[in-house]
Amino acid sequence: MGFYANVIIPILFDKVMDIEPINQARREYLKEVSGKVLEIGFGTGLNLAFYPENIEKIITLDTNTGLDRKAKKRIEESRIEVDNRILNAETLPFENDEFDSVVSAMTLCSIKNIDSALREVHRVLKPGGKFFFMDHGISSEPKIRKWQKFWNPVQKIIGDGCHLTREIRELIETSGLKMDSFRNYYMDEVPKTHGFIYQGIAIKK
Repeated sequence: MGFYANVIIPILFDKVMDIEPINQARREYLKEVSGKVLEIGFGTGLNLAFYPENIEKIITLDTNTGLDRKAKKRIEESRIEVDNRILNAETLPFENDEFDSVVSAMTLCSIKNIDSALREVHRVLKPGGKFFFMDHGISSEPKIRKWQKFWNPVQKIIGDGCHLTREIRELIETSGLKMDSFRNYYMDEVPKTHGFIYQGIAIKK
């Protein structure tokens, strides 16, 4: 992993992802998380402060060792016990039907093999288990979609593989998960090309 991905990206992500509109979304979409929890794309640990009081332990994973170093301080300060692992989401080392909840925040946009990762999420969830997600993706507005497609090649370089053009709901449903709650919206204080949000809960039937 190069200097940019290992050093610059953790600093950039920690600054860009720790803004009030994203934190407000975290408060909303994490409030129903329960049971045994897996978080994919843990990043610098920004979700930790927003988990419900009943969550005592989570297993987390990310591929970027630079992000892991930034996360350590938040893990040390958190009331939650964190089992943090350097792993990708495309091949999870867990049993079938193991987790009650899987969490993902601003991660599905950058996973290289997103279809494999979502199939793995489906596999490790218990029947009735829930996938809590929040991510940015392709807009419903033709004009914005045009600009997203234009900027996408640059975004993938600057954002370490982040895509502007993924249809997040469709990708999740293709994995076999069923939407329980869902909404699209533009996030305040974020350019429309980067701030069209897919947020919801999908269930393993």
